[in-house]
Amino acid sequence: MNPYKKLAAALDNRMSVHASSAVAGMPAELGTITAGGLKLDSFKHEISDYYVADWMTKLFLPSFTISGTVTGLTSGNVPVTGQGRFAFSESEVEDVRIAFQSGLKIGDRVLAIPVNDGNDAVILCKVVK
Repeated sequence: MNPYKKLAAALDNRMSVHASSAVAGMPAELGTITAGGLKLDSFKHEISDYYVADWMTKLFLPSFTISGTVTGLTSGNVPVTGQGRFAFSESEVEDVRIAFQSGLKIGDRVLAIPVNDGNDAVILCKVVK
């Protein structure tokens, strides 16, 4: 065999191995929450110990008003009931945590990313139609 072809074949093989290992574990995939953990669509075994993303974000609240009756107020130890309109200004709340792990139920479809060479998985979100 031509030594240059041999070298080219060896380089091609090494590049293919490195490229496939660089991509392995990166693409997100669908899975299902089961009684024993997480079952990814492309992996035949159930993952019993998985991670769930804990999102931190900002919450923007528009201005709004509420009208109604308020009970439980006191005026000089005398219970009073009042009616009114309560106005709230637009506001932004920092560092709102969106944790949905406790909201996952058996049968829920999720989007997950395999990590650590496929030994672990991180659930990014619940997927609904």
